[in-house]
Amino acid sequence: MAFPIHQGVSFSSSTPQWDYDVFLSFRGEDTRNGFTGHLYQALCDNGINTFIDNDLQRGEEISVELVKAIKSSMISIIIFSQNYAFSSWCLEELVEILNCKQNGQLVLPVFYKVDPSEVRKQEGKFKLAMAKHENKFKNNTEKVQRWRAALNEAASLSGWHYEDGGPEYKFIQQIIENISNTKLNGRQLFVAKYPVGVNSRAKAIEFLLDIKVNDVRMVGIHGLGGIGKTTIAKVVYNRIFDHFDGSCFLENVRENSGTSDGIIQLQEKLLSNILRGKHLKVESVSRGINMIKERLHSKRVLVILDDVDKSKQIENLFGNCDWFVSGSRVLITTRDAHLLATLEKECATYKVKELDKHEALELFNQHAFKGNKLEEDYFELANQVIQYAGGLPLALTIIGSDLCGRTKSEWKGAIHQYGKIPKGDIHEILKVSYDGLEETEKDIFLDIACFFKGRNNNYVVNILDACNLYPTIGIPNLVNKCLVTIGHDGILGMHDLVQQMGREIVRQESPKILKKRSRLWHYEDALEVLTGSKGSDKIEGLMLHSPNPITVQLHAKAFKKMKNLKFLIVRNVLISEELKYLPNGLKLLEWHQYPFSLPSNYCHQLVVLEMPRSCIRLEKLFKQGSYYKNLININLSECVSITKLPDLCAPNLETLDIAGCENLIEVHDAIGSLDKLRSWDLMDCKNLQTLPSSLKLKSLQYFCLFRCVSLEKFPNINPEMKCNSLYFSYSNIREWPLSLGHLIGVLTELNLDNCQNLGDFLVRFSGYEFTNLRALQVWKCDGDIIESHILMKPDSFPLLIDLNLDGSSIVTIPRSISRFATLRQLSMCYCNKLREIPRLPQSIRLVNATDCMSLDLPSSCRLLNQFGEIFMDPLFFDDSESYDGSCHLVLPRIEIPKGFKWNHQSFGNSVSFEVGREFQKLVLCFAFRSVKAEATEATCFVVSTNGFSKKETTYFSPLKGGSEHLYLRTVYLWEWNDSNPSEQNHVTITVEIKYGEIISSSYDPIITWLGAHVDCVCCPQNIAHFTHGFGSSLVPDDNDRHSFPSNVGFDDGFDVGSSSDFNQFPTSKKTRTS
Repeated sequence: MAFPIHQGVSFSSSTPQWDYDVFLSFRGEDTRNGFTGHLYQALCDNGINTFIDNDLQRGEEISVELVKAIKSSMISIIIFSQNYAFSSWCLEELVEILNCKQNGQLVLPVFYKVDPSEVRKQEGKFKLAMAKHENKFKNNTEKVQRWRAALNEAASLSGWHYEDGGPEYKFIQQIIENISNTKLNGRQLFVAKYPVGVNSRAKAIEFLLDIKVNDVRMVGIHGLGGIGKTTIAKVVYNRIFDHFDGSCFLENVRENSGTSDGIIQLQEKLLSNILRGKHLKVESVSRGINMIKERLHSKRVLVILDDVDKSKQIENLFGNCDWFVSGSRVLITTRDAHLLATLEKECATYKVKELDKHEALELFNQHAFKGNKLEEDYFELANQVIQYAGGLPLALTIIGSDLCGRTKSEWKGAIHQYGKIPKGDIHEILKVSYDGLEETEKDIFLDIACFFKGRNNNYVVNILDACNLYPTIGIPNLVNKCLVTIGHDGILGMHDLVQQMGREIVRQESPKILKKRSRLWHYEDALEVLTGSKGSDKIEGLMLHSPNPITVQLHAKAFKKMKNLKFLIVRNVLISEELKYLPNGLKLLEWHQYPFSLPSNYCHQLVVLEMPRSCIRLEKLFKQGSYYKNLININLSECVSITKLPDLCAPNLETLDIAGCENLIEVHDAIGSLDKLRSWDLMDCKNLQTLPSSLKLKSLQYFCLFRCVSLEKFPNINPEMKCNSLYFSYSNIREWPLSLGHLIGVLTELNLDNCQNLGDFLVRFSGYEFTNLRALQVWKCDGDIIESHILMKPDSFPLLIDLNLDGSSIVTIPRSISRFATLRQLSMCYCNKLREIPRLPQSIRLVNATDCMSLDLPSSCRLLNQFGEIFMDPLFFDDSESYDGSCHLVLPRIEIPKGFKWNHQSFGNSVSFEVGREFQKLVLCFAFRSVKAEATEATCFVVSTNGFSKKETTYFSPLKGGSEHLYLRTVYLWEWNDSNPSEQNHVTITVEIKYGEIISSSYDPIITWLGAHVDCVCCPQNIAHFTHGFGSSLVPDDNDRHSFPSNVGFDDGFDVGSSSDFNQFPTSKKTRTS
């Protein structure tokens, strides 16, 4: 099973990045020199850009600079300590943080030596502090009430709870891992740096979508370019995406639908996002339409299509839109209102209006004055700018950023230029910002607009730096002027109107004569120049990207006249004649499936060479005497013509991808001395026999030899090498040099799946410690070797978190497993011989024993007992965000221990019960039987409360037909407060298991039993019941608080008894409800 991870915030490629990853809010005198200081240092050490206010003298009102820092931080961590509420500064800071929360920022509380309920209910010292404030602010009771509400709201959020006595460093490490692994790598979209006027418009869209109604709805947002349609759609997405089985925000649909490859990429992204990371290969557009219908027809989905301009684009993704399951929602943004009226499915519409005068002034002020108070003598000038911008957010943002920091006379000069522009000519308005750029910045801007939008920033910087354009200075300046954006993933973005403006500038260089333009990106224009040999030395960049595969006739010297060509990008195009000439000044050569060898003695200034699936002959290109000092990136994957990798004569090479070169036999020794090589991928080089005799790759971080089955000897390792990730899966390496031991202590990830000589490897390095290893995979390996050389040596793996033993022949997990102090995930799927699992370490949170059908019942007892202890630990639920909000156990069979009693049970797939306001714990267990063999299943947990519902989807590993399993897990209570809990609340939990492929529902796995344990402060009318399906045979409960029965021994763990204390539910009598 792939265990779910609750994702956090992430960035879109078309929006600016945050200035900080984390903002720390804390009471200085309580924790500055202790916990907060240690947490701040740990965040910085892990590369998390963190803001901490070092101003020791604080007043009662927070500074403007601090407000800016809060607004520009992706995550705010609030450290509640005993005296936090005594500081009015802290309370004002808290209010500002929660205001930013509605704009997509994440807020995480840490309760440091203080109980969360004390903060939420304002008891103890928090009660004293608020009483003090009420006395001080008698004439401003609204302020105090605002603080009270903020404390209540923040303390109701999921976070971490630290009590005295535990090791602080471990607690801090949990916070770091959670933020690094989930919050900074998540599914939410960054909205905008200053989302002025967005909230009210987003609420109007949410009203039209009305996700509480169980029907299929399509809503269209239309309006001018730059009006904020995408921004509004992102806000809506962030607010509602986790109410669905799957969701996807598809950006730039119009731009990416120009070719069949682009459409296929959109289809693949839609499938991958909704199926949570499953990467399905789409062969054609028509097949992709069917795959989307087949895979998603049973899921309640949210899909947002951004920037659609043709109904065909919707058809290419959804077909005739007749397959959506009830509860699904589709949101479309477009400039064309008529398009929405022509759709087959009825579509509600919302027209985005321009910002009103007050909103426009606020947005302009944020960019022009960085949120500072607008100076009085600039007020009239600002109003003139707003009049020219016409309430268009994009124009206000770019003009404001352009004028920021300029003198009053410069403002007047810019406004004079705006006065010459016809009203509504947005391109000319935006061009004023372009005109003010330095010459090198103009070139950078035009290169991005024509060729590099959507590319990685570092990739582009390397190319443009070789063009002497100083991009490390120029790109940040373009970002500051809001002409370019850099996403959190490092992707360069640009609003399509800004891109159109840039491309129009190039077109105006010569409206009618193509060869007199500096850049050619339009397919027909580039094709005309090349096929007609109409090039000139004016052309600096050319992209020939055919909508469909095509073979064209090019003259052997078609590029002869383009002596200043720097960028050549060719996709989906084959040529019938070998080229005899390429410009020597080329910096980027990207040509997929080039059918011939490249001409020699050219391209010595290359920075990037990308020619996957080509017939290139390397010995001709990289012949003796050649020198490629600028070459940084090589991608020659799946080039079957390559039999030997020669000396590349590229001392600055950083990335080398030759994966899938199945005829590669030998690698030149010189490759082993590339000092700057960071990533080397040799996956699926099945005939590779010889690597360099020695590796001196001191910058290498990632080295993949996956399925290099002919390689028998691994080279010597230089002590300077510090590689983090090694992949030896499915290898036959027999000779391991002792020098490889230099890497053992620095590895963080090691993959030895189905490694035929695993024993030789582990024996060879038995005296070494894997002191930094976090993840170890040994699928389908010998069980005796795993036991003796890994599991019996916990001291050799002091930081191991994730251990995967799937498919191994191991029989017994030794008791030494309990000494793996940091182990959190243990997977043992398909270990058919596995009989015994002892008690696992206290750190364990995820255990998967799918199809371990030989596992004995005492082992099941131990696992259930240990997980019961975890569930009964009050700190686990307070600290649940540290463990991705849940805890999982998968075991074979469907036997339920007698001692493990459940408040609410069902012989179907749903249970209902009543709870009070303080809902603290929910543990779910269900037994199920697989019907169809070898199919991946999706499990959906639905918690419905007072009309509010929340879903979570988990994916199972393939199960054998007829196999029976027990699944035990916590259910994280998501946004309990969003359901408006009262003193008495009705809760329904439903579990559904569906196959991902389109087959008869009669093959769906059968849920034969469902149990839920609830631990909460309950209402007097609280009841427990045992139901069949959705029925309700009710039995009163005399307790006011749900708890496990008194016969459960908590002192010695969660006592589930011995193996004789199990009840076998007679599966033949069970029925499935759905």
